[in-house]
Amino acid sequence: MVYRGICLLSVIVLTMILASCDTSDAPLSTRPLESVVSRDLHIVMGQTIYVPAYSEIFYGTSVRTVPLAVTLAIHNTDVDSAIIIQAVRYYDTDGNLVREYVTEPVEIPPLATTGFIVESQDTSGGWGANFIVEWGAEEPVYEPIVEAIMISTEGNGVSMISPGRIVSEIQASSEASATSAN
Repeated sequence: MVYRGICLLSVIVLTMILASCDTSDAPLSTRPLESVVSRDLHIVMGQTIYVPAYSEIFYGTSVRTVPLAVTLAIHNTDVDSAIIIQAVRYYDTDGNLVREYVTEPVEIPPLATTGFIVESQDTSGGWGANFIVEWGAEEPVYEPIVEAIMISTEGNGVSMISPGRIVSEIQASSEASATSAN
């Protein structure tokens, strides 16, 4: 009987420890993303992308809100070349930085996707949250698709997608395009 109690207590403590681990800052990927901080990068093109995201939405009144889980998805659409994610920053409704998801440049292989999560319990971003994503490439590439997917399973459930908007970009020069085409 005592042994069962100790085992049960051990399981409860282990569950609490694992539940308290914050993995929401870690990128979602089938394999760890490769840091490129040690490489001498020669970025020839890139963009800064603004992505609206909603960690909660108003429901019925300006007082009631529904919390939403947010997934920021970054899809490398180029079939041949990697892209480099230089920054992923999450801001609240008032434009204050809440979290930096990428602290050093990481590489996204061709046709690969990575993502970042804001859990539904985390309403720190508020109803007007957003991400800023900065990416670059060492050769001309097709631009990535960057979007936020928000869902709630409360009540009838809510889901929506918010596409990113380019706010600035570095264009590949025609010389770089001609060189990579040869």
